[in-house]
Amino acid sequence: MTKSKIWGFAAFFAVSLIAGQAGAREAITLARLPETTSALPVGEARPVWGWVDYCRRNPTECDGARAQAREVRLDARTWQTLVEVNRSVNSAIDPITDEEHWGVADRWDIPTDGKGDCEDYVLLKRKVLTERGFPRSSLLVTVVIDTKGAGHAVLTVKTDHGDFVLDNMRDDILAWVKTGYRFVKRQSQEEQNRWVALDDGVQIPATASAR
Repeated sequence: MTKSKIWGFAAFFAVSLIAGQAGAREAITLARLPETTSALPVGEARPVWGWVDYCRRNPTECDGARAQAREVRLDARTWQTLVEVNRSVNSAIDPITDEEHWGVADRWDIPTDGKGDCEDYVLLKRKVLTERGFPRSSLLVTVVIDTKGAGHAVLTVKTDHGDFVLDNMRDDILAWVKTGYRFVKRQSQEEQNRWVALDDGVQIPATASAR
């Protein structure tokens, strides 16, 4: 066997070994990805007024056409993207109430000036993830009651591992059942401007608003 063939076989086996190690690491990472359930829609709900007003001013961000419900295939790269976007948006925005910011009780907007409240974090995360290829039907604006009993907005990400929450209150991404929140309503996957009530085992009025 010539020296060139020996080097060729050596290179082949080296590449195969590296690929095998990478595959093993990927398998371990996938095994460590969290798994949860999905929140169950239980009927129609009234859309949040702030969302309606936002869509009136930003119609391209609120396509009302019926679409196929899609989930994100959760793998190591997708999970890392979710973590990075959640953390980067949380650190990029200074929290401020709508009253302080705009002089009104409730206004939803993309926080282009670096200031906003919970729903503004949600809208920016939704926009960034959409630009990175996530289907809009997997990124759902969601209204919850937080641990202090106040209305709050988070972004639910629908995945093949269940529903996960991107929240301005924390950098870690949690399964929806691990947040300690009571889930009230969210966008429909099929129609972004239609909202659905959620059943999380706690009876709450479906008219709660986000803060």
